[in-house]
Amino acid sequence: MDKIDLKILSALQRDGRMTKQRLSEEVALSPSACLARMQKLEKDGIIKSYGTEVALGKIGPHSIVIVEITLKKHKAEDFEKFEKAIADIPEIVECLAVGGGIDYIARFVTRSIEEYQNLMDRLLEDDLGIDRYFSFFVTKPIKKSPPDLFMLAGKPQ
Repeated sequence: MDKIDLKILSALQRDGRMTKQRLSEEVALSPSACLARMQKLEKDGIIKSYGTEVALGKIGPHSIVIVEITLKKHKAEDFEKFEKAIADIPEIVECLAVGGGIDYIARFVTRSIEEYQNLMDRLLEDDLGIDRYFSFFVTKPIKKSPPDLFMLAGKPQ
């Protein structure tokens, strides 16, 4: 991956709907060369998808809850059971396995705090091995941005 690939990825992170023409101008490549690079990045699994960020508040009221989860037991099958069970729960929009005293950090998005608590009660009843959980209710999102790809790649822009 070279500097031009990183420029393509950075531009698409900012605006995944930009035209191929505009993208090629931004990265100083011909449209055909730019398209070929994009297709290779897609084929190699570097570009995983193109998405849309939705203003949830304009759709309806909602609650975002960050949850620290610790399991009772720590065998591979305990982690597998938990991870398999939560994979199909649409209200859990992100879950990260972490080290440092807890096992997972998850982000829930529900219509209300009550709906979140009902979901947590169901997860506890389903005996997924949850020992304890701590809920942090988001009062105001401050920052959300994609990572700086040049910094991660250790290359100057």
